[in-house]
Amino acid sequence: MTYALPATAAPTPTDPLACFGPLVAPRTAAGADDRPYELFSVDPQTPTIGAEITGIRLGGDLSDEVLAELRRALLEWKVLFFRDQDITRAEHRAFAQRWGELEQHPFFAYTQPGQSAVDVTTLAKDATAVGAENIWHNDVTWHEFPSFAAVLRAVEVPAVGGDTLWADTGAAYDLLPDDLRSRIDGLVAEHDWIRSFGAGMPQDAVDALRPHFPPVQHPVVRVVPETGRRVLFVNVAFTQRILGVSEAESNELLRLLYRHVMRPELQVRLRWQPNTVAFWDNRACQHYASSDYYPNRRVMERISIVGDRPVGVSG
Repeated sequence: MTYALPATAAPTPTDPLACFGPLVAPRTAAGADDRPYELFSVDPQTPTIGAEITGIRLGGDLSDEVLAELRRALLEWKVLFFRDQDITRAEHRAFAQRWGELEQHPFFAYTQPGQSAVDVTTLAKDATAVGAENIWHNDVTWHEFPSFAAVLRAVEVPAVGGDTLWADTGAAYDLLPDDLRSRIDGLVAEHDWIRSFGAGMPQDAVDALRPHFPPVQHPVVRVVPETGRRVLFVNVAFTQRILGVSEAESNELLRLLYRHVMRPELQVRLRWQPNTVAFWDNRACQHYASSDYYPNRRVMERISIVGDRPVGVSG
């Protein structure tokens, strides 16, 4: 069976992903913990993704009990927002370290002048460095062990613009037609950095890094181990092709899935303020940094946390 992508953006009756009514998807997997949160307040921003957390300071000595509730909130809402977090770079790092090993990004030395492969990455954009993260993606899916999560802190933001959006890839999977879910459940895709980070590097740098970071294969549908939730795990930035099918079928499926994740009903949007922190589960959502603030200045600091090898539906 094939699925024809219409020539126009408007859905038609022949479009397998056409939706003329509300999109309704569960927030969590069946049987999820639905106890109330007791150690902080949770303010949902959409029905399935994004919640603002109040009542804690990330730079403080958070108890194991608070961290356990935060983990539960992260699994439920995929991205958590914290306002008025006037924390230092060291406190930012200390909070991220509570969640696992910090990720050393190997490519910022080439794509971000003045950066090195350190765990706290400064993302500074202005009239001399245009924002280029305005593409839907999960972080570092070109790695054998893509990030588990990221903690992004706003240092300096424009008066307007520069929002970040996240899309719920679990809800996206749940809302696919049954036959399309069955079709993609066991498929595997190739991910690579060569057309993204590699495009801005000198050839000698590409040649030096390539042996350490070859193309990798991940399931098209990933299972989040803590919940058993199935999520889409392909993205425009790093997925190259679906293996085991023709090029035409790979292109067809990827176009359908990319477009589906871009539905506004699956998204939450954050308007940054200084000292706002976003903490997201990189396995269960994609994000997009709106590059609409040029030539104004936007400075963010990000720390990523090492994840595990993605596991698919059948294994």
